[in-house]
Order: sequence, then C-alpha cells, then structure tokens
Amino acid sequence: MTKHKTGTREEWLAARLELLKAEKELMHRSDELARRRQALPWVRIDKEYRFETDEGSASLADLFRGRSQLLVYHFMFGYGFRLTDERQGCTGCSLIADHFDGVIPHLNGRDITLVCASIAPLQEIQGYKRQMGWRFPWVSSLGSDFNYDFGVAFTEEQQRNGADYN
Repeated sequence: MTKHKTGTREEWLAARLELLKAEKELMHRSDELARRRQALPWVRIDKEYRFETDEGSASLADLFRGRSQLLVYHFMFGYGFRLTDERQGCTGCSLIADHFDGVIPHLNGRDITLVCASIAPLQEIQGYKRQMGWRFPWVSSLGSDFNYDFGVAFTEEQQRNGADYN
C-alpha cells in the first residue's frame, strides 16, 4: 500500500496549476540560457582535421555537405568503451543516436548537417552502426586531435591531472 497523499480532483488541479507556474518559470529560464549559449563567441578553426567516412577521407569542411551549419555529436565509442567481447558504444550515446535518423531530415531542412565523430577505426564504427540499424553519418577521427581539441577526449596524462569536460 502506498503512503502517497491522495486528494480530490479539485486539490489535484490546484496543486497542478501551482506546479505549472513553476514549470513555465523553468521554461523561461531555459529559453534565456539557450539565448546566452547562442551568444557565446565563436572560435575560428584553422587546423586541418581529417576524418575517415563511408565515402573516404574528408576534411572538416567536407562534413558540412554543402550546408551552412554542422552539428557534431562526439559519440563515445573507441578507447575505453569495450564493454563486452564485442565493440560497443556508450549506452547513453546509443540511446540518443537511436533518434538521429528521424531528426536528420528536419535538421537538413534548416540548413544543418548532423554527423557523429568517434576515436575508433571506421570499420568498427560501421560494424556497430550496422548492428544498431542506424544510417546517420558517423565518421572516424582516429589519428586526429579533433576530439581532444574540442575537450571531449583526454589523454591519460590529462585525466590524471584532472582534465575539465566542457
């Protein structure tokens, strides 16, 4: 038997309306944070990054695929993510990636290209991608400083020294 409070429909509605006010305040605060995030200064990228893709070697500029915006999801797959005898991706990243194929047409319609990047051999990425039934673009940044330069991967020394994730 639950010890959760029960009440009348009117009591529930009054409490729900009070909660709705708090939810709207949170939404407005979230909108303000989004505006502040969008106003962050851009960083010029002058480094020539190379990636291995299903179509061959590509530059960072190539990943845009003719669109003006690029959304890179740094998928944790590779060093440190061998969870079983089979190569596996981060379970949280995999859950999120389950939705990428459906959202890509909407992003493309807004001039945005989505691509995942991982520090792993392309062949292993492709195998996991097939296993999961995904079609979205996923590139290998293995041999590149890309993930390290953007603060989403760290050397063992950086980890020992308390690297900060952004």
